[in-house]
Amino acid sequence: MGMKKAIQSLSGQWQSHFKSEWDEAYIKELKQFLKEQKKSKALIYPQESEYFTAFNLTPFKKVKVVILGQDPYHGEGQAHGLSFSVKPGVKIPPSLVNIFKELKSDLKIEPPGSGFLQGWAKQGVLLLNATLSVEAGKAGSHQNRGWETFTDLVINTLNEKKSGLAFILWGSYAQKKGKVINTDRHLVLEAPHPSPLSSYRGFFGCKHFSKANKYLLKQGETEINWAKFS
Repeated sequence: MGMKKAIQSLSGQWQSHFKSEWDEAYIKELKQFLKEQKKSKALIYPQESEYFTAFNLTPFKKVKVVILGQDPYHGEGQAHGLSFSVKPGVKIPPSLVNIFKELKSDLKIEPPGSGFLQGWAKQGVLLLNATLSVEAGKAGSHQNRGWETFTDLVINTLNEKKSGLAFILWGSYAQKKGKVINTDRHLVLEAPHPSPLSSYRGFFGCKHFSKANKYLLKQGETEINWAKFS
């Protein structure tokens, strides 16, 4: 499955917003880069069929919350197209361990045995990374190849076409990317990144899960059941 088929797999609601984008020069350059990576036998995560998992699990009309990450995980078996999430049976990464600690502190939800967050995605939590692919063992290796231009467009489209969303931005990278969000139309929640390197600087105690739910209720939306992980 190549990038072309990955794009074709993108669900209809999202496709309708971005169909004119696939002929843009930066997408063509991104396709060529990924094609060359494949030709050179580089190991890429996640697999091509999972590049757009976040979009296909969370249709455009169902988006309520956006949790913005940076890169997919670059370890074996980790990345599957949802920011911060790993597949069942994969060791829970340190940042996600801290996310679960904050979830327990905020809403008394016990950490699950798995780091699989598909249940959040299905409820309307868009788990979006800024770049949607990475070379194995090489963090940031697919940055500045075109993915960020596409995900900036995603954020802009959500910002302009929807209202009443809760954007959860952890860390300076996500916060910079989210500067375009109209805070009159949406809730923007910011905190340090949950990484062990920065979580002690204010991630713990941010209460973003309960704050997002309170905001959704004010908008007349149903809350996210943060205890429903898969």
